[in-house]
Amino acid sequence: MWWPWTAGRGGPSPPEQEAHACPLAPPAPPGTAPSSRAPARSSRAGSKVGTYDVSFPKRAAEDADGTTSPEELIAAAHSACYAMQFSAMAAQAGGTPRALEVKADVSLGPDPAGGFRLTGIALTVTGEVEGLDADAFQRVAQQAKEGCPVSKALTGVEITLTAQAD
Repeated sequence: MWWPWTAGRGGPSPPEQEAHACPLAPPAPPGTAPSSRAPARSSRAGSKVGTYDVSFPKRAAEDADGTTSPEELIAAAHSACYAMQFSAMAAQAGGTPRALEVKADVSLGPDPAGGFRLTGIALTVTGEVEGLDADAFQRVAQQAKEGCPVSKALTGVEITLTAQAD
């Protein structure tokens, strides 16, 4: 199975940013923005989770030059978790996923209370699931969204779902 993920990187308006908590490099000189390194940890032994470079100015740039953002990491976690939940629920419904593509687009914007917040996540799933018709595919897609642990953790963010059986 193939599970690509993406996160929004700006739009027609100037990119909006979110303050985030991760260890920052020493203070940046005036007029520049800090870079940081966000260690990802897992309690699972043998995990190949690593350390990712994040950069405030590159957060919404078209060319991130090898850095990532918290939004991309959330998109990666959400799409991977959703894909696993979808696959498990499709099997429970009598289906066998043959091809599955899940994409999570994470949006960031101003928070009326101050600062920034995630303003939405658009999940898109397309795939071929042997043994499920289009209606069953839609039901499984919605159930997977509701049952996905990452979706549950992000309940303060509007999550939309587009599902298409191939």
